[in-house]
Amino acid sequence: MEDQIKKEPQAEETRPTETAPEHTETAQHEAADKKQKKQDKKDRCAALEKELAEAKAAAEAAEQALAAAKDTLMRTAAEYDNFRKRSAREKEGSFNNGVSFAVTQLLPVADTLEMAAAAPTEDENFKKGIEMTLTKFAEAFAKLGIEEIEAAGKPFDPELHSAVMQEPASEECPSGTVTKVLQKGYRIGKQIIRHAVVAVAQ
Repeated sequence: MEDQIKKEPQAEETRPTETAPEHTETAQHEAADKKQKKQDKKDRCAALEKELAEAKAAAEAAEQALAAAKDTLMRTAAEYDNFRKRSAREKEGSFNNGVSFAVTQLLPVADTLEMAAAAPTEDENFKKGIEMTLTKFAEAFAKLGIEEIEAAGKPFDPELHSAVMQEPASEECPSGTVTKVLQKGYRIGKQIIRHAVVAVAQ
């Protein structure tokens, strides 16, 4: 019995040495876990950096595409604006050409009426009727945008006037000034329908 009692403490003393390998194994597991966690963290960081780089590249590509689309849109808008202005000019030119042709056919009638109005007559009603007709002509021309070319007393302008004779210059009409209008001229906008036929001071 005494031998057994003596042996029991020895058994108790050896127990701590038996558990030492377990502590070492646990420490190794913890170290391995820490190492794995660090590696996992590095892997996540690397994945996030890769995603960030891809996102930046996608953003740059989107910005370039937006800039290209914006440039295309601005060019298209400019081209459309030019087309609209050109179409408006062509439309106005076509209208003016049509009006110019029609007015050209009517001008001889207006010229004849003006000569009749300027001719001496004792029939006041007849003269009044002619003047009323000329007024209607003037109103119709105004509605169509037809303007009479100013000539009398103005400097001679070959773009507007057609000189067929010369007269002596004077203080009132210095050289190069239109002294007399022999036939009225007309225009629509900048388009000349008929040049004013004039006499010019020498």
